[in-house]
Amino acid sequence: MKNESKRTGKRSVTFSHMPCIISEASIAGKKEGEGPLGKCFDCIEEDPMLGKNTWEDAEGELQKRAAQKVIEKASLKECDIEYLISGDLLGQMIASSFGTMSLNIPMFGVYGACSTMGEALSLGAMLVDGGYANRVISMTSSHFAGAEKEFRFPLAYGNQRPLSATWTVTGSGAVIIGKKEEDKNPVHICIKGITTGKVIDYGIKDSMNMGACMAPAAFDVIVNNLEDFGLYEHEYDQIITGDLGYVGKDILLDMLSEKGYAIGDCYMDCGIQIYNKEQQDTHSGGSGCGCSAITLCGHILDRMRKKEWKKVLFVPTGALLSPVSFNEGNSVPSIAHGVVLEVTE
Repeated sequence: MKNESKRTGKRSVTFSHMPCIISEASIAGKKEGEGPLGKCFDCIEEDPMLGKNTWEDAEGELQKRAAQKVIEKASLKECDIEYLISGDLLGQMIASSFGTMSLNIPMFGVYGACSTMGEALSLGAMLVDGGYANRVISMTSSHFAGAEKEFRFPLAYGNQRPLSATWTVTGSGAVIIGKKEEDKNPVHICIKGITTGKVIDYGIKDSMNMGACMAPAAFDVIVNNLEDFGLYEHEYDQIITGDLGYVGKDILLDMLSEKGYAIGDCYMDCGIQIYNKEQQDTHSGGSGCGCSAITLCGHILDRMRKKEWKKVLFVPTGALLSPVSFNEGNSVPSIAHGVVLEVTE
């Protein structure tokens, strides 16, 4: 028997079985807890080291606690989870591998820089919709100190940051994706479809201006999503990018306007929402894998469960640089992944 194609348009997939987010959890750092979304998170960690001896081990602990929390909230056990999909910003994704090792769950490690949550959600939904798993954890994390050490300068150096720079979020967000019939929430949030991003490179080399690097990737995914699904922009209650910040937001809105799209009334960026720019001195906003992840798990899904938003296009964005590529003078390519979230009865 020939299988019905789930392909939609050029770059998208529609899920026929509507995999649902049956549980979500967010673990945030102290600075994030002091921001506008502080009351949304499940747990705020006052100690940036989380009882560990290194920044890298601290980020791994963030992931472990987020995974344990999301399983607890779903009233499940670790053995009930068939796959875990995770990634982070550190070399060889050591926060994901070391952090989740003790959970004893089969794991796929993925890397999409700060778009990793979108990638993990996409692949998790594919596994459940295709019948390859009943329950999958999709998650990611970032840590301010670990990211500064990896990509910029050690904190002890005390370098100044330009106004275009963003502040890496310390936090980890996790969701369990499962079948709709297993979802015990009174309001079901399903992953209706996805639009997979391409690597986009406009030749920008400024690692302190990630918003400018990533805006073209967000533009590419949003336009392709609307075209593939045959939608007008205002058919979404919100179109939400990951961490473009104030600089990237303006570039994205200008690019969409030139294409004939006006999303200003239904647009937000996680990096702008997560900090108070003036009071917390975060310049262009928040960034890092954890930025979109904890905003999704702590804020966006909560508003959807309250039916304040019923249809959301979630577009985490990532800058695909490494210390090696930057030091060798390469430009900073970017990618984004679109996930269509919809409230269903």
